[in-house]
Amino acid sequence: MNLLTKASVIWQVVWWRILWDKHNSRYPVPRKCRGNPKFMTPWDAAGLIPDGAVLATSGLGGNQPCQIMYWAIKERFQQEGHPKGLTVVSVGGQGGRGKIPGSLEELGVEGLTTRMFTGHAETFKAQLKLADAGKLELQIIPQGTLTLLLKAQAEGREYVENDTGAGTFIDPRTGRGTPLVPPDAPQWVEITPEGRFRWRIPRIDTAVFSAPAADPRGNIYMKNHSVLAESWEIAKAARRNGGRVIVNVGLIVDEGYDKVFLPADEVDAVVYWPRTYQVITIPHKRYWKCLTLDSDLPVEEGLARVKIVNDFLGVTPKRKPIDSILARIGARVFMDHARPGDYVDIGVGLPEEVSRVLSETGAMKHITMVNESGVFGGMAAPGVFFGAAVNPKEIVSSATAFERIYQRLDWSILGALEIDASGNVNVSKRGEGAINYVGPGGFIDLIRNSKCLIFCAAWGEKARIDILNGSLRIVDHGKPKFVERVAEITFNGTEALRQGKKVFYVTHIGAFRLTERGMELFLVAPGVDVERDIRPNCPMPFVLPESGAPEVAGPEIITGEGFTCRFKNT
Repeated sequence: MNLLTKASVIWQVVWWRILWDKHNSRYPVPRKCRGNPKFMTPWDAAGLIPDGAVLATSGLGGNQPCQIMYWAIKERFQQEGHPKGLTVVSVGGQGGRGKIPGSLEELGVEGLTTRMFTGHAETFKAQLKLADAGKLELQIIPQGTLTLLLKAQAEGREYVENDTGAGTFIDPRTGRGTPLVPPDAPQWVEITPEGRFRWRIPRIDTAVFSAPAADPRGNIYMKNHSVLAESWEIAKAARRNGGRVIVNVGLIVDEGYDKVFLPADEVDAVVYWPRTYQVITIPHKRYWKCLTLDSDLPVEEGLARVKIVNDFLGVTPKRKPIDSILARIGARVFMDHARPGDYVDIGVGLPEEVSRVLSETGAMKHITMVNESGVFGGMAAPGVFFGAAVNPKEIVSSATAFERIYQRLDWSILGALEIDASGNVNVSKRGEGAINYVGPGGFIDLIRNSKCLIFCAAWGEKARIDILNGSLRIVDHGKPKFVERVAEITFNGTEALRQGKKVFYVTHIGAFRLTERGMELFLVAPGVDVERDIRPNCPMPFVLPESGAPEVAGPEIITGEGFTCRFKNT
């Protein structure tokens, strides 16, 4: 990346930061569209939403924000008291963690939103505070299942049946089911006579989302989008249910600009705002081609741009050399068991480091990347861009993506908050109260459908591990991640064994695998002694291989020198 490009990216982020809370809820309709009553100010479009509406949004992370409409809805409520009592349905984590204005958290106002359905709750700090105060009902449904429910309503079906979540917290036979707060709120999953799960959500009657462009007739275009997410499904569902569709766009284009995504007669309101974003910090007027199907940038160039934004915003953790060791251990475990052509989903956090190693060693070219956002191929983008990819090969709706995942998924490489002796994993509950609740996201759908799983976790929270002369020395074990019993079961190890899955747990100092004998420590990094370092500092009971001792990884795991990724199974 040359200095001019780097400076341009930095200036773009700085300008966004300067303007991030500046907006006009009465931003005027463009002159060329004033003869079309479908075009409205944000304020007027918010006036179309009735009290008690079931409002669905679209997007994932920083992709496809609909900021101007969230502001307009909030301001109209604060000034007029309407719309009130909304139920909000949001699949992805579109909140700002209480830090970034203009996110879906703008609707987290007492009386404005009284119920919420989501798969990933952690970013919605405003809504979580309301839930803890007893002012908002919070329902948790796995992300994939939620997208399929949206598609079901779009097609005129009332429910979805699957086997997702058996033995986890979402299973009402063993856990709480869908309600998080209050615990006695209505249950939106039931067990069928056949023992399957039947899921429902309220009927959506309002769809609010952003899109790149509209023409003066009101046709909506998705050209140069980073994700499609749930846009089509919520629009179709709202119309089928007799409701309304409100679309915020960043460009006014000529008719025929591209293939029509949503025709004008299926849209009730079009809201133009020039700072409508492809991804947070990147307006559609200056979209990033590297996040689209027409990218002509090298992957490395696109990732460099992504890194500048994430570093500036401080949304991705600073990785240490020790994290590269975990990544190489994870990559080795994967390559020892995977096959060329396998379908693979890689999650956020430490799994992204495994992805980086697979990419750098060329292994990524021989697998098919799957992303629950609907973006396939290319290199998954981290941080605020999560859900998008650099140089994607295909972009479909998130519902279509999960339909494919339910048909075939060979591997998932995911993170973990806690792991226990039964191989159970907690990724959803960080602490007590709604404010500390993360939610499963697409995790439960992914683990149900993956044939093989790798969970990546730090050896201990705030652990200190030094690298000395090609080996590891554990200075401080930190708070254990491998515990006797997890706080919440988001993945059930017993169910996984019953289903015949291969399950591995990768950490900075070695790797476990789930067996009928228990959690087996089968690989350790150089310098790590089982009896000195692991057994006295691991509350989780574990076993050693039947051979008697775990394998000690080679020095390339530590140094990276000569480390390669080759498939053992072809």
